[in-house]
Amino acid sequence: MLRKPLLTLQETADLLKLSEATTRGLIKSGDVRAIRIGREWRIAVRDLEEFLDSHANRAPMTGKSEPSR
Repeated sequence: MLRKPLLTLQETADLLKLSEATTRGLIKSGDVRAIRIGREWRIAVRDLEEFLDSHANRAPMTGKSEPSR
């Protein structure tokens, strides 16, 4: 059973505030991992999160407060 649902190309594009064509380009270039089911693409939430983490400009917050300057 899937822990998190698979997103459609449109849902992924909407979340990223990108066009479907741009999102499809990210898939075809290999930047975003996706699964082809018939003629449609599906993106696992964990794969989208991994893509976002790998393109972030800094590490995710760990919940600890940073020292004040």
